[in-house]
Amino acid sequence: IEWPRMCGPVRGAIMGAIVHEGWADTPETARTLAEGGGISFAPCHHHGAVGPMAGILSPSMPVIVVENASGGNHAFATLNEGLGKVLRFGAYSAEVLDRLRWMAETLAPALGQALRARGPVDLKTITAQALQMGDECHNRNVASTSLFTRMIAPALCRTAAPEVAAKILEFLEGNNHFYLNLSMAACKAALDSAHGIAGSTVVTAMARNGVEVGVRMSGTGDRWFTAPAVVPDGLYFPGYGPDDANPDLGDSAITETMGIGGFAMAAAPAIARFVGGTPDDALGYTRQMYGITLARNSDYGIPALGFAGTPTGIDARRVIDSGVAPVINTGIAHREAGVGQIGAGIARAPLACFAGALGELGRRLGLAR
Repeated sequence: IEWPRMCGPVRGAIMGAIVHEGWADTPETARTLAEGGGISFAPCHHHGAVGPMAGILSPSMPVIVVENASGGNHAFATLNEGLGKVLRFGAYSAEVLDRLRWMAETLAPALGQALRARGPVDLKTITAQALQMGDECHNRNVASTSLFTRMIAPALCRTAAPEVAAKILEFLEGNNHFYLNLSMAACKAALDSAHGIAGSTVVTAMARNGVEVGVRMSGTGDRWFTAPAVVPDGLYFPGYGPDDANPDLGDSAITETMGIGGFAMAAAPAIARFVGGTPDDALGYTRQMYGITLARNSDYGIPALGFAGTPTGIDARRVIDSGVAPVINTGIAHREAGVGQIGAGIARAPLACFAGALGELGRRLGLAR
């Protein structure tokens, strides 16, 4: 998507990233640079990466590297800033930029040093444990962030200066969403290894840019099948409502594509207090998603469903045959640049995306015109 069609939060995040990179001194001059065609844009997915909400990743931003040991591929994501007034929700104030600078200059180098001393962290194990501790690893990451912190803390304390280690642990304590980006990159790495299978109707990516929702299917290559994005149905912070909300956005629907997030809400009944609904609704979403998927992931058991595995492998055929659209739980950004997060809720991936993918596969196989 190009600048004229971009939504407010994405524009705001781009303006903040331009200032962060030093390409402009103020958000206003950053806007002028972007409007004038001085910046090139590309989807994170096209570079093996994922980014939540506005999803902006610029050259100097540190990334986490997730290796799919069995598939031999890698995926990348930025480090999570937290909730509220943050770059990924389109905010670009001095507070936001100061945090990004600290993350690049202090947080990332210290975590990298600790990881090199400790060795890799098994994200699949963390996700599996967290799903049995009340997370769904998209919009609830309390347990997963705590597990990651517990794993990295000893090495961090041994390799970083005491005041640096303390500051980082305080940041992790106050950011229950830190694991989200790790979860997203892990899902991306797994799903990329399932992409490109001839004739396959398995969905390997769902993404939103605040204007459109796009779906990729394994058997149709790198083409995106798109439809207009809609405003999520959710809960809003005081003073805000649906009229203030931007349509759904972000790469974080890669978690639902993998069978966690909204697909695993039965594991996280407390998520209802964040996105709206009841614990029974959370159970219902997961049960409904079994009908549009091909398997149950036995590694990701859900206690409330007798440790049944999460619904995994969205089948575009089942989506269209049933008329059941994949559920996505999501944060809600203000439609204007610079404001930030105003709520959280539930969205559905448009059926038209899946119909388009199946139509294209049919044409490739000579089954449809």
